[in-house]
Amino acid sequence: MNIRLTTDGHVVHAALNDSAAARDFASLLPLTLELSDFHQTERISDLPRRPATDGAPASAEPKAGDLAFYAPWGNLAIYYRDAPRADGVVVLGRLADGGAEVLATAVRVTIER
Repeated sequence: MNIRLTTDGHVVHAALNDSAAARDFASLLPLTLELSDFHQTERISDLPRRPATDGAPASAEPKAGDLAFYAPWGNLAIYYRDAPRADGVVVLGRLADGGAEVLATAVRVTIER
């Protein structure tokens, strides 16, 4: 499923993967979220509810451009740098080329289908 993230007048396209978690995340859209920086690697925000993670891998090694859910905290993570493998990271999809750079400093984002 293709989605669109908009911040400060910039549009970033992304594609969600075909996982149950990504489909459940898509059911939350549209969303407008306030983002904060985490470890100079990702932009994070709380979600209104946690997407289901049944059948998801127990861990992932997120790359710059990945859109993910961090199950232990219940937040969305938009990676603008590569990160080490971590338990509880569920990759939901991928930003189009250049999207990670656009979102690296975003403070507010609207995500919609």
